[in-house]
Amino acid sequence: MVEERQDTTQMSGPLDEAPALEDQVPVADEGTPPQEATEAAEAVDDGRRWYVIHTYSGYENKVKKNLEQRIKAMGMQDRIFQVIVPTEEVVELKGGQRRTVERRIFPGYVLVQMILDDDSWSVVRHTPDVTGFVGMGNQPTPLSQEEVDRILKRMETKPTTFKINFREGDTVRIIDGPFKDFHGTVDYIDREKGKVRVLVSFFGRETPIELDFLQVERT
Repeated sequence: MVEERQDTTQMSGPLDEAPALEDQVPVADEGTPPQEATEAAEAVDDGRRWYVIHTYSGYENKVKKNLEQRIKAMGMQDRIFQVIVPTEEVVELKGGQRRTVERRIFPGYVLVQMILDDDSWSVVRHTPDVTGFVGMGNQPTPLSQEEVDRILKRMETKPTTFKINFREGDTVRIIDGPFKDFHGTVDYIDREKGKVRVLVSFFGRETPIELDFLQVERT
């Protein structure tokens, strides 16, 4: 592992700023064989990190497929481990019905878990439709583990977000319920509950009415 880290310092990347490997190696007891101590150190950290690559918009899944094929063809499975297009499920309202659809969380971006060195960088960077790594200047910057955990958790969360075509301040028409055909202004949107508060004028006064997303449409 030390030899690999020496090789990677020849390229521009975040590895120059990473803590030295020996700083991360746990101190072995006097009775621990050197080989076991080395294996323990590698289990703690083998240098893999999550990086973000930028792609042409709409080509995220194509990049994922092409990159996975290149990893296999070029024998880079021990340097590049996972390729993820972050997505989440949302509830879409269309034609008076609700349906669950998949939406990209970060359009134009793909996550790659890899050990960064000259070879792995080249395999990723020269994948068709990849425009570059995200980072400072020419230095790819790894995501923190907290950021990775947050993204993965969001991907696993059951859909509670609604995709709608109106926003606060828009004029909408009520299409269902006792206030059908009334017009009003969207005052507040609760995406988690699928509710919208609409200000409707009664006798010269605006009255707030809470409605389901399916009960209104933008005019």
